Order: sequence, then C-alpha cells, then structure tokens
Amino acid sequence: MEPRVAKAMLSADTAPAIEEAQIQRWAAMSHADKARLITGLCQAANALATAGIQYRYPSASSREVFLRLAMLRLGRDLASRVYPEASRLSE
Repeated sequence: MEPRVAKAMLSADTAPAIEEAQIQRWAAMSHADKARLITGLCQAANALATAGIQYRYPSASSREVFLRLAMLRLGRDLASRVYPEASRLSE
C-alpha cells in the first residue's frame, strides 16, 4: 500500500472534492482547449486592466492608456526605456 501524499490546496475557499474535480477536468483537457482557456483568461485580464486605467484616467488618449498598461505590466523603469514618452506620465 502506497503512502498518501498530501496535496497542496489551490484555494482556501473551495471544497477539496470540488478542487479535485477541477484538477481532473484540467488534466482531461486537450492542449488546444488549455490554450483557448489561457488565451481567454489573458484577454480578460487585459480588458480588466485597460478598463481600470480608463476609469482612473477618463481623459486619457488611447496612447496614454497603452503606455499606462505597459507601465503596469513592465514596471515604470522598463516601460520608460521601451517607450520613452511613458516617463512623462504622472502617477
């Protein structure tokens, strides 16, 4: 008989049986399905980040929103090196 190995909990607010079912579903997914899932999650995160920037800076141009998103993703220093005009934006 093999010893039981304790599994790390993925989420403190999810019942262990539900979490196990979720893990099994992920394991059963094809590579293409996993890629579609990740793509959708990335697109949703991008849309939420963009909406947050537009909410905080309602008069920002599309270029400013782009630059602020770059600063959010890359950090101010790297974003300013890649996009020098980002250094002129205030916090």
